[in-house]
Amino acid sequence: MSPIAIYHEHPDWFKPLFAELNKRGIPYVRLNPAAHHFAIESPAPDYSLFFNRMSPSAYLRAGTQGIFYTLNYLKYVETHRIPTVNGYKAWTYETSKALQLELMQSLGIQYPKSRVVNHMSQLIEAAQGLRFPVVVKANIGGSGAGITKYQTLGDLRGAVAAGDISFGIDHTALLQEFIPARGGYITRVETLGGKYLYAIRVYLTGDTFNLCPADICQTSSGVELVRNACAIEAPKSGLKVEGYTPPPAVIKAVETIVQQTGIDVGGIEYIVDDRDGELLYYDVNALSNFVADAVNVIGFNPHERLVDYLETRALPLKTTAQKTATV
Repeated sequence: MSPIAIYHEHPDWFKPLFAELNKRGIPYVRLNPAAHHFAIESPAPDYSLFFNRMSPSAYLRAGTQGIFYTLNYLKYVETHRIPTVNGYKAWTYETSKALQLELMQSLGIQYPKSRVVNHMSQLIEAAQGLRFPVVVKANIGGSGAGITKYQTLGDLRGAVAAGDISFGIDHTALLQEFIPARGGYITRVETLGGKYLYAIRVYLTGDTFNLCPADICQTSSGVELVRNACAIEAPKSGLKVEGYTPPPAVIKAVETIVQQTGIDVGGIEYIVDDRDGELLYYDVNALSNFVADAVNVIGFNPHERLVDYLETRALPLKTTAQKTATV
């Protein structure tokens, strides 16, 4: 088999993936989206599969230049008919929270009431009809970045007057109702190949917006977890987690979202609004890290199933005769 290309910029998140590939003797190459180039006229790269693990939060790690570039490179790879995991369509949705909510609207899937805004001068008018508190959320975020909560309209006015609001790297933001979580938790559903894989409940601590599963440090019973990333990258978040099986209607909604967005490997988060009991889907993640210490949380190693999936998607190595026939 020609190597699988793993396209990623974070140095630690995918160590469990590399370990599983190494264990099976599967060839792979690592490509860095933050420092990369390609020639338009060049022939297809010799990859059996292209696995896009680029993160929209790369701008927090001096990787801004890789975010929009990735759309160009994914189109190039797909034009050469190399199988892609989380390809062009998935990355388009991953880099636009507005597009995610527009899709949910078209599918009749409930989400927090939101406005899409491209200038601070529009925030006060856009807030009409929203219940406070609200959050301003960067359209391209990731890892909880670019989210600020405002308790009252006065607080929002003050921030606008001070020019103290960032809309992120595409100068677009969501103004969205802040949803108080019933039970003090959110639920994250992970998918693989467009199908349900597992779910976890993440118990919150205050106004926490960074819910990276690889960074969670304890089970709901207080047992310490072995995290996937290094200790420096994943400081103790105080978050607690437990395995959970959602109802069939939730699994169906989640599978619909990932199938419609072209997300092969991803996580969808939802919350139950403590004000009225409504279930709301609020985050779509094509760059999804599996929960830390998964065997102890959900009972199996999802990286094993991920690599099983990658093997089914990878092109077999062509024979010399086949290569000659295609020239």
